[in-house]
Parts: sequence; structure tokens; C-alpha cells
Amino acid sequence: MSSSKPVTLARECASIEIPTGAHKTLPSGARVRIMQSRGGSYTVATDTGSIYRVDAKDADALGLSAPSAAQFLPTGPLTEQMVIDQLKTIFDPEIPVNIVDLGLVYSCRIEPREDGGNRINVKMAMTAPGCGMGSVLRADVESKLSRLPDVKEVHAEVVFDPPWHAGLMSEAAKLQLGFDLGGSDNSFPIFQGKR
Repeated sequence: MSSSKPVTLARECASIEIPTGAHKTLPSGARVRIMQSRGGSYTVATDTGSIYRVDAKDADALGLSAPSAAQFLPTGPLTEQMVIDQLKTIFDPEIPVNIVDLGLVYSCRIEPREDGGNRINVKMAMTAPGCGMGSVLRADVESKLSRLPDVKEVHAEVVFDPPWHAGLMSEAAKLQLGFDLGGSDNSFPIFQGKR
């Protein structure tokens, strides 16, 4: 969803400034344009050109209904596909592509815990080393994966080695963003080794 019409905020709401990651409160009556709505959050731009991420819990401030978190949750025993599907609901707030197709998820391991349930370990990158959204996206990963069945613990780590590059994107992401499809060197299968 994107909107060419300005939206007037019905109330003040919490937001995260992009790309700094700084927490800001947008005032009631502020005019914004919705740039994208993906994965349960909204990217909005102000008349001055500043860009912010607004979480689904504050959708009413934008005059929208918040999507139910339950609509994104699978049931049944935990599978690798469930983890991948959940990771694909997390989007870079500036790019309308999920973090898996962007090639930001370098590895993911599901490990049984001694006291029952599972622990998920994720290593992920950012499109730029100084991106202030790293902690925000890491928290999104931990929050969304922790809601999966049989998951008791999630640890996401942002790494910078090897550095991310556009060649790590999926073919679908390259097509969506208008990149040349001259071969992909995505050498990071998300799940490595045995569970």
C-alpha cells in the first residue's frame, strides 16, 4: 500500500526515523504520505522529506485498521519453512523487499533446548554498515520468530563480514528493484547443517 494523498495523523504516535533508527514521536495533526505498508508496519514521509517507520499498533493514527498479528502465525510443529515464511514478513523500511529476498539473512539454525522447545539463531547483515535500522530489524526478527510454535528463545545477530552486496539478492528482488539479472552469487543458504 502506498498513498499519493497526504494523511493527517489523528493522534501523536511513536515512530522510528529512517535511516538513523532514532525513536521520534510524530505529533497529532502532522501530514504524512504512506510510502509502503509491509510486514505489519508503515513507512511514511513527511512534507519536509523525513521518513519514519510506524508500527501496526499505531495504524489508527494513520486512519487505518491494524492487521491482526495472528494472521501471520502458523500452527503445528516448527519447520524450517515456517521460519523462512516468518522472516519474509520482515521488510527493509526503505526498500519494498523482505529481508530474505534482499539477502540480509546469512544463516539460521534451529536447535533443541535441553529444557524443551527450540532456540533459533540468526545471523543477518544490513545493506550498509552504518545503517541505524540494524537494531530495529534485529528486534523484528527476534519478536516474530519468538511467536512460532515450540520456540522458547531467539537470538539474532547483525554481522558485517562478509559485507552485504546486491549480488546476494534473490532473482525476484532484483526484478522488483529493476536490477540487471546477470547472475546471482547468493552463496548463503539460510539453513546450514542439521537441526
